[in-house]
Amino acid sequence: MTILLDGNLTSKAIRNDVKREVEELYAKTGVRPCIAAILAGDNPASQKYVSMKEKASAAAGIVSRTYPFPSTATQAEVEQILIQLNNDPTVHGILVQHPLPKGMNEPEVLAKLLPEKDVDGIAPVSMGRLLAGMDAFHACTPAGMIELLKRYDIPIAGKHAVVVGRSVILGKPLALLLLGENATVTICHSRTKDLASFTRNADILCAAIGKAEFITGDMIKPGAVVLDAGYNRPVGAPRDVGDVHFESASLVASAITPVPGGVGPMTIAMLLRNTLWSAQRAAGVKPAI
Repeated sequence: MTILLDGNLTSKAIRNDVKREVEELYAKTGVRPCIAAILAGDNPASQKYVSMKEKASAAAGIVSRTYPFPSTATQAEVEQILIQLNNDPTVHGILVQHPLPKGMNEPEVLAKLLPEKDVDGIAPVSMGRLLAGMDAFHACTPAGMIELLKRYDIPIAGKHAVVVGRSVILGKPLALLLLGENATVTICHSRTKDLASFTRNADILCAAIGKAEFITGDMIKPGAVVLDAGYNRPVGAPRDVGDVHFESASLVASAITPVPGGVGPMTIAMLLRNTLWSAQRAAGVKPAI
């Protein structure tokens, strides 16, 4: 029987833990965790994500601020606010919503973000510290995928993990996190020849390629664990789908994440947890979760 890796249920448990720790921190120190989001442009997906983040933050007792910019804003204007937030001791986490509008150099903007406030874990310093095995906030979606495996007691060490996708916010940090858990990792991408020959050898298959239902059941090793980080709405389709064809994959996999309700909810849960940790460190309190 295939196990459904329920991100809704798991993220709810994490958010409840965060809420408890937020209130304990406030009672002990008077510090209320705060996250600030810089939202530039009019990308509907970005606007939706920031709105979801605001609601989840409020439910967890975390202060949420949003700094919107039109698509005509300059990079200098965005960087000016970013620097102000870096210097604001009441702000513990800063989210520079990806992607920034065309014309802005996103790596340059992110390079100005203090690593101790990079709760999204995608700025160059955070990524470099992850690569070097140093303490850093981890990119939220990959961190959520690892957390989901751990919450379901799925072994990672010694397993062959195949990551399909190499983006800086998902595929690359996920591969590094899997390495950190002692998996043997293969990274595939859009130019990989004979992709199925790699995916069929995966004990843990992670789909993050951005193509609707691209990975089908015949590309999956029987008994493999499948994590689908895709989120697509094909033209004319009645619902959102992942990068994995769920119906055929679920007949082969031992465990699989649904879309929606799998990896997606874990992203915001990790963002809230990182913000809590940042506030705890700023207050001199050791993180408890």
